Amino acid sequence: MRKQIRRALVSVYDKDRLIEIGKALSSAGVEILSTGSTAKNLSDAGIAVTEVSAYTGFPEIMGGRVKTLHPRVHGGILADQNNPEHLAAIAELDIAPFDLVIINLYPFAATLASGANFEECIEQIDIGGPSMLRGAAKNHGSVGVICQTSQYDQLLDAIKAGGFTEAERRQLALEVFRTTAEYDLAIATWLGQSEGKDLPDWFGHIWQRENSLRYGENPHQSAAIYSGGSAGIVGAQQLHGKEMSFNNYTDAEAAWRAVLDHRDPAVAIMKHANPCGVAVCEQGVAVAYQHAHECDPVSAFGGVVAANRTVDLAMAEPLSKIFTEVIIAPSYDQDALELLMKKPSIRILKCDVTAINPYELRPVSGGVLLQSTDLIDADGDAPAHWTQVSGQPVDAHMMKDLEFAWRSVRSVKSNAILLAKNTASVGIGMGQVNRVDSARLAVSRAGDRVEGSVAASDAFFPFADGLQILIDAGVSAVVQPGGSVRDEEVIAAAKAAGIAMFFTGTRHFSHA
Repeated sequence: MRKQIRRALVSVYDKDRLIEIGKALSSAGVEILSTGSTAKNLSDAGIAVTEVSAYTGFPEIMGGRVKTLHPRVHGGILADQNNPEHLAAIAELDIAPFDLVIINLYPFAATLASGANFEECIEQIDIGGPSMLRGAAKNHGSVGVICQTSQYDQLLDAIKAGGFTEAERRQLALEVFRTTAEYDLAIATWLGQSEGKDLPDWFGHIWQRENSLRYGENPHQSAAIYSGGSAGIVGAQQLHGKEMSFNNYTDAEAAWRAVLDHRDPAVAIMKHANPCGVAVCEQGVAVAYQHAHECDPVSAFGGVVAANRTVDLAMAEPLSKIFTEVIIAPSYDQDALELLMKKPSIRILKCDVTAINPYELRPVSGGVLLQSTDLIDADGDAPAHWTQVSGQPVDAHMMKDLEFAWRSVRSVKSNAILLAKNTASVGIGMGQVNRVDSARLAVSRAGDRVEGSVAASDAFFPFADGLQILIDAGVSAVVQPGGSVRDEEVIAAAKAAGIAMFFTGTRHFSHA
């Protein structure tokens, strides 16, 4: 059963479609009360409207800070029209009930994002708006409430149909509490930042479901993708292919992060959140893809490919011949896109967001872990700050390979060893419970290519045994954080072999 709309309170900051809504209400015989500029806009359009100040007998004061905070307003909003005591109370005080409240809030978040100063942001903290919205939402048994311009079409349909149903009013109330929660959270987060702490004492966030997924990591797990954090792959445009799965998203995120670690044209191939190959090439992403694929072509089958430059036809041609789940890049040449689209299942994502969220969140039972994101931005990530602890000076070519290996090993799950040659990975050892096994795995995967390669280790060698495996295989230089109590033992092994070894003083250990 629909509840007729007889009396409406309208007070909106965003005037989009205001006149259209006002005319629809007026044509339906609805009495309209409004405030300040909203009332003026309606009146100028020839729509009958009563100013709230005339109704309350109390003027707007302090530049509009106080205009709707009055018992005649809130009494009309909060009166349960199915409660005789409520109706008697407002009748005695000459208060008429509202059937509809239309409010949208001061744009605090937009003002903050614009770089406005503290005082300007303070003035965009709405007080009366949230109070009226929450009152109407609480009393949704009697009052329909609109808090977003996106709901105007639904409102117009309800006006034509004779009002909102109870179910519709409940859904509108839910949207109010979601809106005011997000609004208050933005303000609390902003004020908390002024405390000057690296990590906050309190934080929260609003996540909105973008899409339900077929299942999670396994078929018996339900899953969905939510947006609400910093811009990233959730907002990527899917140009082609089947729907993204849970595992597609995790691998795409890992691949995208891997190529963003590099300044030059880079390609990463990811499988189960670990790289099968990473390569950088000044000649462009086509050659980088070829080199990345050569690292581990077996594991690359069914992988996720990311490029940090436009995908051209030269890259698309070999890629189209390999079964690939997802490709993600900032853009695509049209001929490359047309070729890739001939494969019906490949998911093609366009993501032009290259900023990396400065914080990462990880749930644990009973709470969450929050940490600053592991970025390639520490002093120890720059070769100029490395300390050479063994071997002869290296040439520019080898140093370039060492820097590439160091940047690339960040994307490998620990314990991580990455072998590189000519700014391309040739062997990767990942996810082992000890560094010796990771070294053996990297060497095994590299095969003959290990000779003359360089190695990066995400954390220090606790003993010389892991390093010795690399030395015996033919690795010519190593970069690692250092910091083990047995560093001297490890350095001695490097000196005995005559290889160059560098300490960064920074580690990029990934436990997840």
